[in-house]
Amino acid sequence: MDTQKLITDKIATVLAATSKDHAVNLKQLIEESGRIFVGGAGRSLLVARFFAMRLVHCGYQVNMPGEIVTPAIVPGDLLIVISGSGGTKTLLPMLETAKAKGAKIIVISMKASSAMSDLADYTVQVGNDNSFPLTKGLPMGTAFELSTLVYLEAVIGEIVFDKDLTEEGMRAIHANLE
Repeated sequence: MDTQKLITDKIATVLAATSKDHAVNLKQLIEESGRIFVGGAGRSLLVARFFAMRLVHCGYQVNMPGEIVTPAIVPGDLLIVISGSGGTKTLLPMLETAKAKGAKIIVISMKASSAMSDLADYTVQVGNDNSFPLTKGLPMGTAFELSTLVYLEAVIGEIVFDKDLTEEGMRAIHANLE
């Protein structure tokens, strides 16, 4: 079995089923926000960290909830949470707090309707309701995580294009204490 082709074909299928409107709305909410907070749990947190880093490279002020230096969220801020299920119990209090403090919330999930989307101002459904059946050869969650990573990279590419950013300018912002 060619699992590499299985994975890349699955990502292409999921992305083809993802509404193009989501990127427009996601970019607009990012642009309208003050600070951006990006979170998740487990492997979705890894995707969130990747996206947060790219947003920093694009010049946005980004924080990761749970880090000791993360400031309080306030009205005008944006919380973006990635959760395949849309119901990760450890993340729900984060969304409840952000909502109570007047921040905007975006949930990125494989589900259009969930406990998290009920709290969100906007939900980005990656794929559609039929995009993630159990598939032999794909480890649990792989299709959602990799599809979300590629989707968010494409959104970053659009931001780079829209803002006329250069690689040199982005490198100037890149971490230099590594």
